[in-house]
Amino acid sequence: MAKQRLYLYDTTLRDGQQTQGVQFSTGEKLRIAEALDALGIDYIEGGWPGANPTDSAFFDTVEATRATMTAFGMTKRAGRSAENDDVLAAVLNAGTPAVCLVGKTHDYHVTAALGITLEENIENIRASLAHIVAQGREALFDAEHFFDGWKANASYALDCLKAALEAGARWIVLCDTNGGTLPHEIHDIVKEVIAGGIPGARLGIHTHNDTENAVAGSLAAVDAGVRQVQGTLNGLGERCGNANLTSLIPTLLLKEPYASAYETGIAHAALEGLTQTSRMLDEVLNRVPMRQAPYVGSSAFAHKAGLHASAILKDPTTYEHIDPGAVGNRRVIPMSNQAGQSNLRRRLAEAGLEVEKGDPALARILETIKAREAEGYTYDTAQASFEILAREALGRLPDFFEVKRYRVTIERRKNKYDKMVSLSEAVVVVKVDGVKKLSVSDSLDTDGHDRGPVNALSKALAKDLGPYQAVIDDMRLVDFKVRITQGGTEAVTRVIIDSQDGAGRRWQTVGVSANIVDASFEALLDAVRWKLIRDCGETA
Repeated sequence: MAKQRLYLYDTTLRDGQQTQGVQFSTGEKLRIAEALDALGIDYIEGGWPGANPTDSAFFDTVEATRATMTAFGMTKRAGRSAENDDVLAAVLNAGTPAVCLVGKTHDYHVTAALGITLEENIENIRASLAHIVAQGREALFDAEHFFDGWKANASYALDCLKAALEAGARWIVLCDTNGGTLPHEIHDIVKEVIAGGIPGARLGIHTHNDTENAVAGSLAAVDAGVRQVQGTLNGLGERCGNANLTSLIPTLLLKEPYASAYETGIAHAALEGLTQTSRMLDEVLNRVPMRQAPYVGSSAFAHKAGLHASAILKDPTTYEHIDPGAVGNRRVIPMSNQAGQSNLRRRLAEAGLEVEKGDPALARILETIKAREAEGYTYDTAQASFEILAREALGRLPDFFEVKRYRVTIERRKNKYDKMVSLSEAVVVVKVDGVKKLSVSDSLDTDGHDRGPVNALSKALAKDLGPYQAVIDDMRLVDFKVRITQGGTEAVTRVIIDSQDGAGRRWQTVGVSANIVDASFEALLDAVRWKLIRDCGETA
């Protein structure tokens, strides 16, 4: 039987921008749109032209895409014609081949929120969609609060959909706007809608994640007959977010019965870029990627328990539901005090360190890990620090440089505006190729703002490493986390640092000390050494 076409509609650039703390610039929206188009998304909703300058500038700037670029707006207001509604005109003026209009389908919202009659609302829907079609555009209708509206007054909710269908809407999208409808309810209601005269081939689904069921609800709608699925990258969206396309897409392409029943615009070769696309969005937002994210998270294929790792060595399918490479991710065997020698040898091999089974060094490394984790270290995610530890135990840690001493001072003083400010200054002395080098740096950024003692230390350490300086010039600290592992006056501080370089590599290191600056410096040292090993090899 031939596969049915399933269309994917991305709303990251509009719904995603409603996420608390998210505000895209026009340039960022263009970058995201380019990535979505390369992935193979069918529709890209660029925003609401006329609602804000950024969205208007996006539509003025965006180049032609393979995906159908879509502008978003609302149905016309009561008391005026579609032709004379300035808000609707601004949406049409964006010139996009498709236009999506949102309208009420819950009777209570019509009378209470809009303050108009039920009949006026249906006329607003009909006239607005007919006007879009008359302009030669593909029309979509977002049926806002549809599932709640269906439960309250199914007959009226269905009449709203029929008005859009009769006006020529290509797609009628059923929206679970409050995110409270459970998957089995979505399935049953979609079935009833189709039975009521709305073809499944004209239906879409738009879910929110307020019960952690947005993906499941979308799949339930597909099972019931809808043929368009809306969502956002990384599940961005208001409140708890929208249906997560980075979970939905691989499920539709790789899982049965969807893989055999449907085809999408996304090729398997493009699917291999999904993890990179997900992390690109987090980079744009300056957010740390969620490690536990399905398919694309750095822990999605991490196997910590020794029993699991042993089985993975024999057959990855024992504990992996897909090949990580299918979505551009990779397998990780973390190191912890729960690890066995199977975990250890596998992780060492991934770092390029082949150690024979039964080598006494394996037991030494495991004992060191267990002892250090008792002191507050963690190697679950700090894989770079684990590699440094293992290389030291194996006698394979290159002696690139030696830190002879360092000092950090913190000064609190009044500036010329009589305002109290802080300034940190760091001095680091290293020995490289027998030559001592002293570097000094303060904690001020290019705008003159204090970035703290760790920033000063990092800048001083990376200021002059002689022949290795060019190697670390593209290295930067992208995340810094501090945790107190013991309470009271004997508190121990754990610092975890995420670093990244120009090649896009990202690695994590850990340091532990009663002194937060000392713990930070330990993590910084591991980060620099890992980078030098990767780019210079094992010879110092």
